[in-house]
Parts: sequence; structure tokens; C-alpha cells
Amino acid sequence: MKLPKSMHVLERGWLSSNNIVFLGKDQTAIVDTGYCQHEEQTLQLVQHVLQERTLDAIYNTHLHSDHCGGNRILQEYYPAVSTHVPAAEFPRLKNWARMKLTFDATGQRCEMFHAEEMVHPNDKIRLGDLDWTALYAPGHHPYAYLLHCEQEGILISADALWEKGFGVVFPALDGWGGFKETRATLDMIDDLDLRLVIPGHGKPFTDVKQALKEAYSRISYLEGDPVRNAQNGIKVLLKFLLMERQSINLSEVPKLLKGIPLVNAANRNHMNYGDIHLAHWAVTQLKRAGALAVEGRLLVNVESKSG
Repeated sequence: MKLPKSMHVLERGWLSSNNIVFLGKDQTAIVDTGYCQHEEQTLQLVQHVLQERTLDAIYNTHLHSDHCGGNRILQEYYPAVSTHVPAAEFPRLKNWARMKLTFDATGQRCEMFHAEEMVHPNDKIRLGDLDWTALYAPGHHPYAYLLHCEQEGILISADALWEKGFGVVFPALDGWGGFKETRATLDMIDDLDLRLVIPGHGKPFTDVKQALKEAYSRISYLEGDPVRNAQNGIKVLLKFLLMERQSINLSEVPKLLKGIPLVNAANRNHMNYGDIHLAHWAVTQLKRAGALAVEGRLLVNVESKSG
């Protein structure tokens, strides 16, 4: 399926979320801005799409660092841009110390940015001369929203649905649920008449029923034993660090993992491994999955086609 001419999908690697740029007659906008380590590249890609136009609006589907890490540089380069974030997150952005804690919890970084507008569930949003509805989608993140264009049958699904699964159910790592919410979000997506899904990571896809089938299978697997979600979350957070750094000394891994609050919570609530045991387990799992290589005393990132 071809995208409407007013939409441009910038497919990124797994460290940064995909970016969707809209060129409307009266307004330009971007949905999600990637990770801060890639902010210069994000700016260059956006400039290339916009050409001589300015950027009018930023929409963040949720405030994980890989979806809003380019906000700062875009706000700096386009000072008149208006930034729109989930309504529940808006008050915390007024106190960056509180906001920073959420990024620190995953061991990730995000440069300070500001927001001017709130996105509420079921808000109607005009992007690329098309009408979109913001759909509340908890699970991976408690305050995430998706964007649905009924006219075109397009869903911007962020991390609620990928072609092969969905993002980590982070709330469950520290005992705040998330499985029921993830399933409810999948049910909501299943009720939509979709022809194309643009995920937060990976390429856009049209076989929505197959993606949902795999996602339902995965949430059933995770619900069957929450330890599986905890293990998956720990592996993903270590992999993210490795993607960011590209190589890590083996001796650093226990300390790095211990310094990530969500890893500590997942381990404490579900596994109860010692620091060295946890590091050895995580490295072994990622090595078996082909997500890293061990070269002497170094862990080296191995690029993969899935998250």
C-alpha cells in the first residue's frame, strides 16, 4: 500500500524510533523523534524532507527516550515548533527532575525539552491534511497513544504492535501490571479496519491480522509466567546499552545492570539473581540470540533486524 503523499516514514534502527513526517498544506509535523544519540541525524533527515519549510509541530506517542530524544534539537532548530505530549505526562515536564527519573529508570538518556500542548484520548488531530484520532493504548507504556486515520486505514502503532510482537511490558517489571492493558490495546487494534500499520520500530506492514496473531500469542506466553517478561525486559535494556555504546567490557556489565532501577526491580520481583549471576545470564542469553558477540573481554553489538 502506498502512503498518502503528505506522509513520509523515516525508518530508523532499533536504537531510535521511526519518525513520521507530515507535509500538510498549512502545517508540517513529526510523530516521534528518535533517541538523543541520533539527534543530529534526525535533524538532517527532517530537514531533507521539509526542504525549505519549517517544522510546526512535534507529537510524541509516549515519552520513552527513543521516541522523544530528538525533541531538544528540533526545538532548538525550529524555535516556533509546538510540542504535543500525552496529557498525563504534561505536568511532569514542568519539573524536569521528575521527568528525568523515568529515563534514569531504564538506564537511558534524554536531553531536556519542553511541551506546549496535551494530547488526550480520542482527540482529533489534523496531520498531513488527514484526520487522525488519538487512541489511548496502555501496556508497553501506561500513557501511550496511537494515531488512527480511519479514512486511509492507517495506524501509527508506536510500540503497541510491531510486525513481530510489541515493546516490553515495562509496568510489569516493577509490579504495576500491564498484561491486561496490553491485551486490551491489541483488542482495540483488532477492531479497527486497517490496511497499513506504521510501527515504532521496523518497517511498515500490511498483514495486520498475522501481526496481531503473533502479538496475542506473545502476550499469552508472557501472562503465563511474569518471569518471562522480566527476563525479556532485562535482555532488552542490556541490548539497548550495547546498541548505544557498541561495545562494553565484560567486567562492567554487573555494575551497569545494577545501576538500572528497572533491572533491579525485575530481578528483585521475579528472579533474585546475584549481580554477577544476572550479568552472566543476560550476556549468555543475548549471545545465544545472536544479539552480541564476545571478543576477548568485550561485548560487541551485533545488528539485528528485530528488537
